[in-house]
Amino acid sequence: MGGATKTALGRLPIYYYSIVGVIVICTFALIAAVFYSERISSLSNSYSIFKFCPTRSNAASKSSIDSTRGDERSKLEEVFDAEVDDRFEFDPNECGVAQGRFSPKIALEKLRGKRLMFVGDSLQRNQWVSLVCLVESSIPEDQKAMRRGRSLSVFEVKEYNASIEFYWAPFLVESNSDDTIMTDLNKRVLKVDSVRKHAKYWDGVDILAFNSYVWWLSAPRFKLLWGSFANGEQGTEEFDMLVAYRIGLKTWANWVDSNVNPIKTRVFFTTMSPTHSRSADWNHEDGIKCYNETKPVMKKGHWGTGSNKAMMRVVADVVEKMRVPITFINITQLSEHRIDGHASIYNELGGKLLTEEQKADPLHYADCIHWCLPGVPDTWNQIFLAHL
Repeated sequence: MGGATKTALGRLPIYYYSIVGVIVICTFALIAAVFYSERISSLSNSYSIFKFCPTRSNAASKSSIDSTRGDERSKLEEVFDAEVDDRFEFDPNECGVAQGRFSPKIALEKLRGKRLMFVGDSLQRNQWVSLVCLVESSIPEDQKAMRRGRSLSVFEVKEYNASIEFYWAPFLVESNSDDTIMTDLNKRVLKVDSVRKHAKYWDGVDILAFNSYVWWLSAPRFKLLWGSFANGEQGTEEFDMLVAYRIGLKTWANWVDSNVNPIKTRVFFTTMSPTHSRSADWNHEDGIKCYNETKPVMKKGHWGTGSNKAMMRVVADVVEKMRVPITFINITQLSEHRIDGHASIYNELGGKLLTEEQKADPLHYADCIHWCLPGVPDTWNQIFLAHL
């Protein structure tokens, strides 16, 4: 794995980001404060997404599903004949990634005639923007369009009759913090038995890629509600985070099993994106979170405190019992090494770049949750596209 930021085909020219030294597509990341600022930033329609773009678990249904996808390969094979698809190849034994040439044409061919939707929190938005940036510069201006919304954002590729979409649902289940962020964590309530408000946007999507992790780290306990938000906190019960996480994921899993036809729709789940807010994890005792880190951790099998194995076990337990096959986009271990890939002080707060005073205070302002682009999320998407 390399520490240098890669330059890939399918990027906008460098003058798009010459205004600032390092443009990142992230938002402020202190666990409590980040949720408000990142949501406000996502609602701003004054910024084009392109300004940020530099130059199964279940085997039961596998055979029937695979047979329906055989005819989809014909167009792909034509493209593969013309271009070599040098994708990132992750070697689990060496934790190595061989950087090759990314082909926007092959990626778009895989999405021809399909809707792809990323669903989740700001890390899932990070991955969505990465994929848009990887492919958009290869598309003529009159063949692409971007629509930004409060919850749903859609990048259309008209020539391929395809779309790459993002839907904001940080807990997957409904909460009183989905639209207007509830910054007082004591008043945050999850309607843990329902995804109905969100799921109406998921119906009919060909490829769904979910995640839900970092927002659950905002508190050790959560108030859960069965019923209506109209009653306020009346009828809520408080649960430990892991218990609440399991209940929420079961509600999501029940919707998938009840509403998704696995012959028509593929479902993915992105594993947790590690945070790097404790420099002692990589033996940098005098460090300030991920600030000024310029190289990956080279120790084989490195695992820090920013990845919660107990939460990973919850996800595995829930998915194992599902009827619909779920494919994991397994990004946690390889991302654990990339302490050098975060936004750090080159981030945004409330839709604005940090001031010089804020940059001089990395302990409070360095974002060690979200990632720079181009960067680590590009690798996630290489792995994702390989699954397709």
